[in-house]
Amino acid sequence: MKAKRALRNFLVIVILISNISCDQISKDIVRQKIEYNTHINVISKYLILTKVENTGAFLGLGNSIPRSIYKLLMIVLPLIVIGYAFYYLMKRNNLSKLLIIGISFAIGGGFGNIYDRILYGSVTDFLYFDFVLFHTGIVNMADISVTIGFFMITYELFINRKEFKSITIEK
Repeated sequence: MKAKRALRNFLVIVILISNISCDQISKDIVRQKIEYNTHINVISKYLILTKVENTGAFLGLGNSIPRSIYKLLMIVLPLIVIGYAFYYLMKRNNLSKLLIIGISFAIGGGFGNIYDRILYGSVTDFLYFDFVLFHTGIVNMADISVTIGFFMITYELFINRKEFKSITIEK
């Protein structure tokens, strides 16, 4: 049992490091190679690279709040949530594989963006997707990780519902 748990925890760490590395390496390449507001069509008009700095959260929300509140809402509070999610992930034995992967993706992506906020005061976004019927804002790999994690967690908890009954808040 201990070997199985150790392997599970090792895989969680690998997923976290992979997500954070993919995010940070892609942002570093964009920071070095792409000028601000340049539009590079990668796949026709469906995938466009363009570099912007986002000082807020999702789609720039909160970019004009005072710096002290910004630090609290965009750095401190998310770090507490991510820290608890990591603790929860490491301590719980009865989580499904999909839930483990989903939480790991959400933590990895969240940490990638928090790291940028701490280091640069903003988050580098560079991917714009146009799926004809809808399009995204300009995002980055951390945002994609958080979104994938969110959908995995949502599927598992509300659609698959295997884990929903067994998840409780520990005291």
